[in-house]
Amino acid sequence: MSLNDAQQIDRANAATERVPVVFVHGLWMLPSSWDAWTAHFEAAGYAPVALSWPDDAETVAEARRRPEALAGKTVGRIADHLAGLIDGLERKPAVIGHSVGGLLTQILAGRGLSAASVAIDPVPFRGILALPLSTLRSLRPIIANPANRKRALPLTFEQFRYAYANAVSEQEARELYETYAVPAPCAPPFQAAAANINPRTEMKVDCRNPRRGPLLIISGEKDNAVPWALANGAYKKQRENSGVTEITEMAGRDHALTIDSRWQEVADTALTFVRRFV
Repeated sequence: MSLNDAQQIDRANAATERVPVVFVHGLWMLPSSWDAWTAHFEAAGYAPVALSWPDDAETVAEARRRPEALAGKTVGRIADHLAGLIDGLERKPAVIGHSVGGLLTQILAGRGLSAASVAIDPVPFRGILALPLSTLRSLRPIIANPANRKRALPLTFEQFRYAYANAVSEQEARELYETYAVPAPCAPPFQAAAANINPRTEMKVDCRNPRRGPLLIISGEKDNAVPWALANGAYKKQRENSGVTEITEMAGRDHALTIDSRWQEVADTALTFVRRFV
């Protein structure tokens, strides 16, 4: 457990009148990508906790200097790490995640660890059969070379522009890239690509657990990396659960919808859902 994780968990446990809300980042991001959200949710009366993946750097600059620290991290290892951190909370949290973090949010909810969950542009899990061309193009820089599986790599600006920030201006895309983008482990994209042909994949979600809790899936209309077909595929699988399962599409938004200049629209959508149940 990092010092930052420990401090956030201690603060959340000390705020006995506030429900914790755990934020889970995705690939090429750090917990700091949630800073605006954590302030927003704290102002709304919650105890925000932006958890790290194993060996996350404390800063963007450090992550860029030490990409090898993240190499080899798989979805299963990250999920187990996050579950262990959540176990340190004295109240069951709401969990909000983006991209691979949206997948991890559903994995954690499927383990009964979340009081309510919001999965934003979630990477697909085993059983979702759609494979949009834009997703393949987004993954190609990583999965085209099998040797990348054990590496951690950054995206170039052009790759980030296509996969993350295709619906904002080029100036804003460059600002987002310079502010947030860091190297990421390449194992999860390989796991995603092989999920439906590997019966032992870690890319599995227990959609039927009655302790899953309410779930909202948010999809960006213009998202190239995780377009509607994948978000809706997750929604259709999650409807097998007896709990509340909803989906909404944010018009004109891409994969950077949690960090761009209109982030608050997405945050308020998630906050409204969480307030209904927690």
